[in-house]
Amino acid sequence: MNINRTINFLGLRKFFFAVAVVLMIASLGSLVVKQLNLGLDFTGGALVELNYSEAADLEEIRLTLRENGWDDAVVQNFGASTDVLIRLPSDDPNLGNQVADMVKRAEGGEVLVKRVEFIGPQVGEELRDQGGLGMLLAIGGILLYVSLRFQMKFAVAAILALVHDVVFTLGFFAFFGLSFDLTVLAALLAVIGYSLNDTIVVFDRVRENIRAMRHTDLVEIINVSTTQTLGRTLATSFSTILVLLALFWFGGENIHGFATALLIGVGIGTYSSIYVAGGLLVTMKLTREDLIPPQVEEAVDERP
Repeated sequence: MNINRTINFLGLRKFFFAVAVVLMIASLGSLVVKQLNLGLDFTGGALVELNYSEAADLEEIRLTLRENGWDDAVVQNFGASTDVLIRLPSDDPNLGNQVADMVKRAEGGEVLVKRVEFIGPQVGEELRDQGGLGMLLAIGGILLYVSLRFQMKFAVAAILALVHDVVFTLGFFAFFGLSFDLTVLAALLAVIGYSLNDTIVVFDRVRENIRAMRHTDLVEIINVSTTQTLGRTLATSFSTILVLLALFWFGGENIHGFATALLIGVGIGTYSSIYVAGGLLVTMKLTREDLIPPQVEEAVDERP
């Protein structure tokens, strides 16, 4: 281990903390002011899947829908260029059939209706509540896991870093008005797991080095630990981002939101694992004594 080559990650921790706070405030502001653009999975509405004999003209379909009063309809390819998916927010269970018939008439009958579905507002609300509960349970489970495996200060630092990542990703979607549906929620849960894995790798090395480097201060120990795991962190992030970029560009509209959320989450998760999580340990004044398990006093038998 060559300490001379250690990168001083925490040398500018106040600056990086300030960046993290600004990102959090901006993200929370976007969520409050602009709010999330909830998809049909959460708001309810109609879904129509059409199949064309040749590549469909999406702009022409959108124009046809706008002319008939459906300005907020979402039209996208579904897998192939001949398959089209139409989503419309509505509480009318018959709307899907009406849209399918209207498009068929506009296209001269050269359209096959493959599927018509309706999601009621109550179902969408239940999905939204259950999704939020699932995310809270995941964070609570992580808090318990890290506190048992490491120590409570590690757990608090990991959770704060995870909250930073999730809030920023949500704020990004709110600011740009991107559709938030079940696939994006699944991506957020994946971001939680990914970011936690990165943070745990660094924390595990910090724990080892605290015991090995007995006469070194905490800041230097965290710098050494982060430097030692940096190659693994960057290699994992880079390879993951390459896959996500392929999904983003070539995966189709169905997983566009999923890939976007993961790209943002992986990027901000890597940042928080390197610059935020370790700095939080310094702020909470982690000591070597925190890692010593408490001694259990043996009961004294006072019987004669």
